[in-house]
Amino acid sequence: MSLIVILAGWLSRDTIVARSDDPLARLLLALRLDLALLACLFVAIGRVAHGRYTSAEDIGGGAAPTESAPVREGRAQLQNTLEQVVLALPAHLALATLLPPDRMGVIAALVLLFVAGRIAFTRGYARGGPGRAFGFGLTFYPTAAALLAAAALAIGN
Repeated sequence: MSLIVILAGWLSRDTIVARSDDPLARLLLALRLDLALLACLFVAIGRVAHGRYTSAEDIGGGAAPTESAPVREGRAQLQNTLEQVVLALPAHLALATLLPPDRMGVIAALVLLFVAGRIAFTRGYARGGPGRAFGFGLTFYPTAAALLAAAALAIGN
């Protein structure tokens, strides 16, 4: 699935994202697109905050001696989302400077996969490893591919 979406982004040339020969404009575009990654992080933080605020057991925050299962689960999802954002954001920015100017649709595809992956990860989390595997893979593997592509393009330049 990831390969198909990224390939569609590549083949879209400048129909999804306007072509720009200016590296700064491409970086700014990637930053704007990557606001969606930050929105995923914001939602994960908000879910933990809401869980703590609405539970007497959790109102003490991280320093409390105990925490409920929903807050513990939310924190685990938040931690994973933070880790994914930390990898994806610089990979997207690097690609924005290294991709051919008419291939910025790849960044849009990567962002789409990231958001879809985070949604699937969150929805499947309660079902354990098998339930969250699809969402994790949809988030992690495109980012890994982006990092490898950026490294290869950087070495080739």
